Amino acid sequence: MGTLIGRYEVEHKLGEGGMGTVYLARSRGGRAVAVKVARPELASDPAFRARFRAEVEAARRVGGFHTAQVVDADPEADAPWLATAYIPGPTLAGLVAAEGPLSETRLRGLGAALAEALEAIHACGLVHRDLKPGNIVMAADGPRVLDFGIARALESTRLTATGAAFGTPGYLAPEQALGEEVTGAADVFALGAVLVAAAGGRPFGGGTPMGLMYRTVHQAPDLTAVPAGLRDLVGACLVKAPAERPTPGEILDTLAGAPPREAATPTVVVRDAAPGRDATPGAVQDAVPVRDVPPPPALPTMPAEPPPPATALVAADGDCGVVADAEGIRFEVFDEEAEFSWAEIGSVEHESARRGRQLRVVVTLYDGSAYECEVNGRAALVKEWTARLDLVLRHCMPRWVVSGT
Repeated sequence: MGTLIGRYEVEHKLGEGGMGTVYLARSRGGRAVAVKVARPELASDPAFRARFRAEVEAARRVGGFHTAQVVDADPEADAPWLATAYIPGPTLAGLVAAEGPLSETRLRGLGAALAEALEAIHACGLVHRDLKPGNIVMAADGPRVLDFGIARALESTRLTATGAAFGTPGYLAPEQALGEEVTGAADVFALGAVLVAAAGGRPFGGGTPMGLMYRTVHQAPDLTAVPAGLRDLVGACLVKAPAERPTPGEILDTLAGAPPREAATPTVVVRDAAPGRDATPGAVQDAVPVRDVPPPPALPTMPAEPPPPATALVAADGDCGVVADAEGIRFEVFDEEAEFSWAEIGSVEHESARRGRQLRVVVTLYDGSAYECEVNGRAALVKEWTARLDLVLRHCMPRWVVSGT
């Protein structure tokens, strides 16, 4: 193509990702690099630029054998960009799709490599926030974790906050789905979900993103695809309480300290029936594979202000769902979606019905139009949904909420 991005000459487009467009380019010395250029919507977002600048500087300090080193970036460009060295190789998602589930031995190697990568990422004060099979490249010399330098920058934007927390449903942790504080324990949860996927399973089934988030928060994972020798470890990674999950170091100790064992008769673990219908799971975008290179001189980490504490509601049954967070309210009714920002909402009414086993929410906009959604659940669960919705409404529009019983 002959176009320059920074000092890198573009050869051709590789694909699209969460940040924007990815190009194969060459350095002046002929090295192949993958250059990710931010979408125009992100480039015009000051919050994204501030986060991107801080996160890239921290990411450039991440070493280790299993991460993709950031080699260059320009947060101040008209379209901010990030460059890494490029090598060919399938993502974990592509590998499993082409070759099928990994054996227990390969799963152990994958788990150890990912744990080692998370140790390096967390040691630099970063949390990945979006670890998934599409962000893991199965390179010839071992798995590599991608995009750890831009996840929090993307999280700060409106584009990734519509209706849900940043992340990929099915891999994001319960605290992410609920809009609560995110720590390295969220990456451990994602590691557990990745191992289930690599074994050929789906820890929280398929269906809509809202249904996946609901099951992540409220239901036990399905571990039937995981070899018996790894189920305890994977189950520990997927517990709901962040403080109860193992650390990456503890995962390494477990995987390095015991050889794989064959199970004569696997124990069947039955998952609670999941609401929702069979459907194509949320799309997982494959990231661009990159090559590890000698790290540049370490740069001081720029302090980044943490996002303010947030509370979110995620309520769903088999047919309908409601998400309420700092951005607004979103309804999903029989696969149809409607989204309302707080700027256009005039009032919100909610009540429990059917002897406390249904949450009914009515959103009335300033133009006078009204929208209704009803979500069914156990009485205790409806009570929890109601309390969480009240918290969101008190924070976002304290004078307009009307609640009933």
